[in-house]
Amino acid sequence: MILKTVFTWWNKQTFGTFLKTLFSGTYVGKDKYGNKYYQNKHDERWVVYSSNVEATKITSEWYLWMHHTIDKIPDNYEKKFKWQKDHSENKTGTSESFKPVKIEKKIKKKYETWK
Repeated sequence: MILKTVFTWWNKQTFGTFLKTLFSGTYVGKDKYGNKYYQNKHDERWVVYSSNVEATKITSEWYLWMHHTIDKIPDNYEKKFKWQKDHSENKTGTSESFKPVKIEKKIKKKYETWK
């Protein structure tokens, strides 16, 4: 497990991020997907993912906080409107990706080709 953490970046975080989190990181919060957010005294902000590293796993509220658009730490229990959908990560390249239905119809030409 330790070698996997040291030599791989796709295992939640890099070794450098692990050290940065250990020595200068202050835990700020956690989203409903298990991602943990940290900040240091220089106002640098970063995330430690709950599983594999995928930037689209960050919800829109935490994205705004990460990019210094808002300073209020997001509340995971805020009431949303019923027309709003839950956040979902990018599914491209997975078995859950969108695949349009292929309709095979004969195309009707507006003209006839020469013979």
